[in-house]
Amino acid sequence: MSLSVAKKNNAKGSFNETQVDDEVFVLTYQNETSENQVIERFIDSSFIQFHFCLKGESTFVFNNGTYRLDIKEESSLLLYNPERDLPIHLEVNPNCWLVTLLISIEKFHGLFSQEANYITFLSEDNRDKKYYKDGKISPSMAITLNQIVNYNLNSSIKNLYFKGKAYELLSLYFNKGEDADIEQCPFLVDESNVAKIKKAKDVIITRMSEPPTLQELSDEIGLPLKKLKEGFKQIYGDSVFSFLFDYKMEVARKLLESGAHNVNEVGLRVGYSTASHFIAAFKKKYGITPKKYILSK
Repeated sequence: MSLSVAKKNNAKGSFNETQVDDEVFVLTYQNETSENQVIERFIDSSFIQFHFCLKGESTFVFNNGTYRLDIKEESSLLLYNPERDLPIHLEVNPNCWLVTLLISIEKFHGLFSQEANYITFLSEDNRDKKYYKDGKISPSMAITLNQIVNYNLNSSIKNLYFKGKAYELLSLYFNKGEDADIEQCPFLVDESNVAKIKKAKDVIITRMSEPPTLQELSDEIGLPLKKLKEGFKQIYGDSVFSFLFDYKMEVARKLLESGAHNVNEVGLRVGYSTASHFIAAFKKKYGITPKKYILSK
C-alpha cells in the first residue's frame, strides 16, 4: 500500500515532504509570507492524519468548501475516516508553521495493537468508524515538532532523524502520564517556561538588528540564563545566537530576492553596520556573496 498523492501546491514558503518509513510520511510547511496560501494533497482513506500547528492558524476545507475546520496555534488535529478519502485542502494563514504526520491504519495498528483499549479508536467497536479529535500540543510535543521544523543536521541522516521524531511524536501524543513532559525535558516543569522560551525567540526576531545580550534576554523573559540556554536548545535545536544568525540570513536572502533593496540596505536591515561584515556572514551561510546571489537569480 502506498500514499496516493496528487500535488497541487500553490503555496510560497518552505514546504517539505519526507517518507520516513513504509506508509509513514512527515510533511512540514512554513508560510512566511503576508498572504494566505493553499496546500492540497490527495490522501486516501487508509491513512490516519495527525496535524500540528506550531504557530499561527490554518483552516482545513472539506466537501468543496461546505465544511471548514480550524487548527489554531499550539493545537493538534487527528483525522481518520475509513469510509471515504480525506484529501488535504489547507488554507494556511500568514506566519503559520505546520507539521503533518501520515500513517496507514495497518502500520498504526502494528505499532499499538496491544494497546487497543488504551487508544480509544483502536478498539474493535471503533476501528471502522470515522474519528476526529482536536487537542493541545504539550511542551514535550512542541520540542519534538520544533526539532523537525528547525532540522539543520547533515542531509544524509534526515530520513533517519525524521523517522525517530515521527515515532517519538506518536508516543508523546498518546502518552497519558502526568510526568511525560518533565521526563522529556527536566527543566520544563510547566508550560510557563516554554512560553518564556518562545517569548525569547520573538524578542530576538523582533529586535534582530539590535538584539539584547543573553543576560538582558534572560532578565526580560524572567528565566535564569542557564535555563534560557538549555531550553532554547531543546525547543529550537540551536543556541540563541546561532538560531538568530540563520534567521537573519534567511530574511536577508528574501530581501535580496525581492530586488527592492541593495546589499548595503539589506545588511543594515538585518543588523550589520558595515557591508563587509554582512557580505562575510552571507557567504559563510550560503557559500556565495550577496551580489553573486542576486545575479544568479
